[in-house]
Amino acid sequence: MSAAEKLIRYCKVDTQSDPKSGTHPSSSKEFALAEILVEELKELGLKDAACDDKCYVYAHLESNLDHEAPAVGFIAHMDTAPDFTGTGVNPRIIENYDGGDIALNEEIVTRVALFPQMKKLKGKTLLVTDGNTLLGADDKAGIACIMQALEEWQKNPSLKHGRICVAFTPDEEIGEGPEYFDFEKMGADFAYTMDGDAVNIMSDETFNAASAVVHFRGFSIHPGEAKDRMINAGEIACRFAAALPAEMTPEHTEGKEGFIHLCSMHGNVESAELEYILRDHDAKKIQDKKDLMQKVCDLFNAEYGAGTAEISFADQYRNMKEVLAKHPEVSEIAWKSIQDLGLVPENVPIRGGTDGAQLSFHGLPCPNLGNGGGNFHGRYEYCVLEELDLAAKLVQRIAERAAGKE
Repeated sequence: MSAAEKLIRYCKVDTQSDPKSGTHPSSSKEFALAEILVEELKELGLKDAACDDKCYVYAHLESNLDHEAPAVGFIAHMDTAPDFTGTGVNPRIIENYDGGDIALNEEIVTRVALFPQMKKLKGKTLLVTDGNTLLGADDKAGIACIMQALEEWQKNPSLKHGRICVAFTPDEEIGEGPEYFDFEKMGADFAYTMDGDAVNIMSDETFNAASAVVHFRGFSIHPGEAKDRMINAGEIACRFAAALPAEMTPEHTEGKEGFIHLCSMHGNVESAELEYILRDHDAKKIQDKKDLMQKVCDLFNAEYGAGTAEISFADQYRNMKEVLAKHPEVSEIAWKSIQDLGLVPENVPIRGGTDGAQLSFHGLPCPNLGNGGGNFHGRYEYCVLEELDLAAKLVQRIAERAAGKE
């Protein structure tokens, strides 16, 4: 089975995570793909392959070296984003893509004007959706390239490698992928999440992340008698949102510029609430954003009375560069392996987070690598199948370099 065939098979299994379930995994249907993967891993000779009760799949391919070498991990997540449906995925292949708009169905079109990076994919083979679901290349392409590398090692035992540690995780899309990760069972000295886009891109830096909830208390009275008495919590919430700098919102930032993002708002005269996420690659700058929001709260309390606006913050994850800077050899292996494939590597900071960020802070250094996917979390998602094959080769080359084969 080719990497493309594997990916299509995995994409057809609905594994959408559920942020509101309160269970682990967040959706029991994630077990369906886990069971398929355990069976395939055992067929590939990884006899210890198993899925635990939290839906984490672990497996190991033992070293065929005559010397000691570090154990290298490769990780991908099984769940798909809750942003868009993953039920009834019907992938199709476009050969020799012409670089133009793609009619996914009679009504839905992937327009290059909205996704200009797709012009660079002219001549490539794309896997796309039928316009009714997401594809699930995020991150089933990561699974497929790891499985393809394992198949190549099974077919060609002369290919040298140290101990290979594999993990397929649930619930990455809702930020809970590492929550029950068993580091001892994984047994890797360092690892790579195969959860990016182009294969020449390596990422060893993520945002620092925090959330903020602002609650507003009002005073409700009949609007006919409201003059100088009513305090409208809903209107105060709107004024709070407007008081934050517009240039700090996601739609006005790029690269290493951080942002304050209003995710949700609800309320009435009596009570209102705003939910934000704060992101920045610089830890000091994310603290500056917290201080700014607190200052705006203080201004409203000074105007309307103490307790009118209350804000609470929760840190979510930190920039994994803090850890990976102490283990430069992990990123260096990936960088040189990308060069070995004839590609020009780029180190691109992630405008988001990965499981690798949390895993790194738990003692498992873990940069992120690409697998050929793009336009994630929606109906316009795709995977470049030539890149998928390259990602499988990258997994093999990393293992060779880690084993001391330059």
